[in-house]
Amino acid sequence: MDLSWMAWTWQTAVFFSLILLALILMTIWSIKAPQAPRRGLLGIETTPGDRLFISLLGSAFICLGWLAAIGSPLWWALAICVLYALAVFRWV
Repeated sequence: MDLSWMAWTWQTAVFFSLILLALILMTIWSIKAPQAPRRGLLGIETTPGDRLFISLLGSAFICLGWLAAIGSPLWWALAICVLYALAVFRWV
């Protein structure tokens, strides 16, 4: 498979590796300690896996909006993403 069309840098590899690690850890957590879905601010029942997906999707939009409005670097956007993910896991 020719993957030369994408700029595979070490940063890209770390990013996707961390997402894969998060998915693996969430799977192990759900097997070891199953959790019942809970209803949060959105009014829908979510599991920890759902909240991980919501936080990853929201973080992507935060970074895209940051790039469109301000540009690089993305360090402040990363800080906002971490706060957003903490809020999602706490209240959603």
